[in-house]
Amino acid sequence: MTTLTPAPGAELSSMLEALTEPAALLSPDYRILAVNHAYLRYYGHQAPVGGRCYEISHGYSAPCDQAGELCPLKGCQQSGSRQRVLHLHNTRHGEEHVDVEMIPVFNAQQRAEYYLEIIHLVRGACADAQGEGLVGRSAAFNQMLSMIQRAAPSEISVLLQGESGTGKELVARAVHESSPRANQPFVTVECSGLSENLFESELFGHERGAFTGAVSRKSGLVSAAHGGTLFLDEIGEVPLGLQVKLLRLIETGNYRTVGGLELQHADFRLVCATHRDLEAMVEQGAFRQDLYYRISTFPIGLPRLAERWEDLPLLCEVLLKRIPGAGQVQVTEPALAALRGYAFPGNIRELRNLLERAVLLTDDQRIRPQHLPPRLTEGASVVSVQAEATTPLPVMTLVEQEQHYLRQLHQQFDGDNRALAARLGISERTLYRKLSQLA
Repeated sequence: MTTLTPAPGAELSSMLEALTEPAALLSPDYRILAVNHAYLRYYGHQAPVGGRCYEISHGYSAPCDQAGELCPLKGCQQSGSRQRVLHLHNTRHGEEHVDVEMIPVFNAQQRAEYYLEIIHLVRGACADAQGEGLVGRSAAFNQMLSMIQRAAPSEISVLLQGESGTGKELVARAVHESSPRANQPFVTVECSGLSENLFESELFGHERGAFTGAVSRKSGLVSAAHGGTLFLDEIGEVPLGLQVKLLRLIETGNYRTVGGLELQHADFRLVCATHRDLEAMVEQGAFRQDLYYRISTFPIGLPRLAERWEDLPLLCEVLLKRIPGAGQVQVTEPALAALRGYAFPGNIRELRNLLERAVLLTDDQRIRPQHLPPRLTEGASVVSVQAEATTPLPVMTLVEQEQHYLRQLHQQFDGDNRALAARLGISERTLYRKLSQLA
């Protein structure tokens, strides 16, 4: 708890400048009282002092909790304690994910006089198609990203749980890149498809002559990950007989190479991933209970693509940029509609495969429903879409069409933004932003 005199002055300015990350001092009514130079550099705003925090960071005309988001300042006022919330802020680089930490500052009467806002920058994720790594802006994606930000700075073991194709290795890399070990190696161990003997050799290394074909000494992946992060992908596939050795490695930090006698010391941060139900495997005796407890200290669930439809257009744009020769290809609205109607059992990996196929089929760099597999267009009349294209229509931009559509829906839902956002498959924040742009 910090106690200050009622009037902000030199002490507060010194406190803000002592912070290396963007920081601001706020009044209980959201007004910005002071900022540090890092805040000015990050947001690119010349004179934020005197404005409201939600005006600078979101461009809103009302607090963000009124736009369907969690407001850390409101949370501080309600709880009287520190709050952390993942938000999308408007910065000089565009919209970016930030981890907002809000700390109440108490006066001599133990009442919150000010609120210290510290902006922790999120690495390894972006909200537009220009970045690398994780990409998204939906509520499900942001919830996952918030968990990554909580776990990354620590040494805690992380277990990523999600269906195949949800991007577990990208998430593991994001944990690594946001950790104090970011400048050290990130080593992936593919646990599936390896026999027990081969897996042990890959993980721990082997000595010359340890087995037939071992003509020289070889270091293992544990050694390669020294000082960094060891990512065990599909840990549910680790042979039961090797699980006890893996447990010993995690608990003691020591191991022996295959055929070796000398103990080796390991120094790594452990991240594991699986698409299997490890708890059920424990009950069936197919996975050691003690190992499960060691690796599942901090589980993070990865959302299915079907849980983040709001991200579909963004993901299509990003994936096309990452497919060689497809950077200028676009997905038409009818094709997007067909994609939205598909369940995607293979998640983002399947989406990429579909786009790669469609890129080869299109002749004018525009992906249409006929360029997608029949399973996506069954039940949708592609012929009628093509017929409509030949009928003269009033020329409207896509933005005008969307605004016209939103006006009608907003009236139909009698201003119930929560219900409307849920029906559209977008967050209330996104809906609020779109409604605020209506002419």
